[in-house]
Amino acid sequence: MTQVAAIQMASGPQPQANLLEAKRLLQEAADKGARLAVLPENFAFMGMQDTDILGIAEVADGAGPLQAFLAEQARRLGLWIVGGTIPLQTPGSERVRSACLVFDDRGQQVARYDKIHLFDVCLPDSTEAYTESKVFERGEQVVVVDTPVGRMGLAICYDLRFPELFRALLDQNAEWVALPAAFTAQTGQAHWDVLLRARAIENQYYMLSAAQGGFHVNGRETYGHSALVDPWGRVVGQLQRNPGVLLANLDPTQAARIRSSFPAVDHRRLPCPGAI
Repeated sequence: MTQVAAIQMASGPQPQANLLEAKRLLQEAADKGARLAVLPENFAFMGMQDTDILGIAEVADGAGPLQAFLAEQARRLGLWIVGGTIPLQTPGSERVRSACLVFDDRGQQVARYDKIHLFDVCLPDSTEAYTESKVFERGEQVVVVDTPVGRMGLAICYDLRFPELFRALLDQNAEWVALPAAFTAQTGQAHWDVLLRARAIENQYYMLSAAQGGFHVNGRETYGHSALVDPWGRVVGQLQRNPGVLLANLDPTQAARIRSSFPAVDHRRLPCPGAI
């Protein structure tokens, strides 16, 4: 088994303050023995309005301050880091990508996943509405990467509602999935736990989620409840609200053992289309 960490934050509109908090929590995770840590969606910035994020978008060449921060912390701590999401510019477009970058323990970027499903919704019985497609351009590629904790798939927040993406990760031999997120308080209360457990059960792999949790300066409230769910659907560990570090043991060989003794994934009879 290998110890992993989910970092929970309540980020605001000041990037430097958010980076200091992320640095503190990553240090805590490393000090307690984690080999890999996952940051939440929008860990470095949650602006007062959607378009504010365009002001901190970086070119995808590793030179921007957010990319440099992730690389430096991974190298300094000797820790694999799944870097939540940061905005990366798209050549020829006014919109950006919501990108999840993975850095190895030497500070080298080894994977990038761009969020495929964008959160364009009005919440039932509420005045809350979100239109991510105003500022974000959707990604197109399913991404899996080998890590010291086994073969890891990547997904982001609203992706959790689309089981075909997680089937595509399974078909690329994912043993677990890292999910940075920022679920709203309302949707989290209704659906967060059941969706995490469903994706773990139906694909027989771990789900490690790192969420935003608490009240934000922009008036938004996020659900938190970062969690590790095992391939049998058991919640191995979970936070509640507010910033913190969830540490838990992840055994990637458990996925193979469960699939061998209870081979539901081999019993599929209908094709599942790709994520796009």
